[in-house]
Amino acid sequence: MRILIVDDNPTNVIIIREILKKEDYRNFITASSAKEMLKLLGIGGEKKGPLQSDIDLILLDMMMPEMDGIEACRVVQQYEHLKDIPIIMVTAVGDSKKLAEALDAGAVDYVTKPINKVELMARIRLALRLKREKDWHKERDQRMQDELKLAALVQNAVLSLPITDEVLEAHAIYQPSAELAGDLYAWYPLGDSRYAVILLDMMGHGISSSLFCMFLASVLKDTVTTYVEPEKVIQELNRRFNQLYIEKQLVQYYFTAIYLVIDTRMKRIDYVNAGHPPALLFEGNAKKPVLLESNCHPVGLFDRIDIQPQSLSFEEEGHLVMYTDGLLEMAPGEQEEQLDFMIGNLNGDHEWREEVMQEAFFTDEADQERDDDKCLVWITLKKGTDKE
Repeated sequence: MRILIVDDNPTNVIIIREILKKEDYRNFITASSAKEMLKLLGIGGEKKGPLQSDIDLILLDMMMPEMDGIEACRVVQQYEHLKDIPIIMVTAVGDSKKLAEALDAGAVDYVTKPINKVELMARIRLALRLKREKDWHKERDQRMQDELKLAALVQNAVLSLPITDEVLEAHAIYQPSAELAGDLYAWYPLGDSRYAVILLDMMGHGISSSLFCMFLASVLKDTVTTYVEPEKVIQELNRRFNQLYIEKQLVQYYFTAIYLVIDTRMKRIDYVNAGHPPALLFEGNAKKPVLLESNCHPVGLFDRIDIQPQSLSFEEEGHLVMYTDGLLEMAPGEQEEQLDFMIGNLNGDHEWREEVMQEAFFTDEADQERDDDKCLVWITLKKGTDKE
């Protein structure tokens, strides 16, 4: 622990140094003015940018020429990397207003002159203990942030890459509300001109939801390629999800999902919508989309899930859009008004235009806290998909 003693009176510096030495505190440096102190802290020098300081405590004289201790304390508090250094004011002033001003400026404590050894050491030990605890919490928080960022990279890595085939394109934009999120999308070529596409939204968001999503990601490809058909895939996901028995679980986790198999040769879409917002199929020049609405309850609520799979056909080129409720809730009003908002922004050209979608749905301010994850999946159904 390194202590910085700041006083323009050499006698006071000597007294404090001797007290510290007798208490086995030998790692200290001194400054004869506030400006010298600021230079030692890396403030006001030629080097620009924050410098990591090795000072753990400052004993700062309140009354000094040019710049007093209160003003110097205010300067230190302006620097994020220095504001956690505890500052103890050393003063002969008994004015309570001045002492209150010093504490408001950022000082954590004060001692009065003539200095009492017992009082000084008690306040130093308390300040250093609080500093150690604060440093420990900062290091722990930084480790957690680093681990969350790594986990977010892993979670992002399991998302499907865009597809650009002759008959179909698949693209997505994903904006989590925090480092980790509860939305998941994937698509898989099934062969014979067929593609499986799924979008799911786990209840809630954050670490717990992301862990459930990662579990689903681990079983998704095997489930889709083994069972293929919408009804069987959703039932298998329901079975697998319910195997995650968590003792004393206080919250019932579940997820909404829309899963579809697109047959570009037969021009048919088979799907199951498990409590998810309706997907929108825009075909040809039609202004109104076909809605792929919910036809069963969300996955994970019950041991069994009864499903009535749906099918629809398409003849012309078009685009199919799936999204999570984080986008739907951007619009005020009831569900009908929210759906009109989505249709108004998604109608038009069938070609994928990422910048347009970014501007329409993903232009939150960087520092604005979002309430829910946002995900948009865009499937372009191209020409040249005639039946053989």
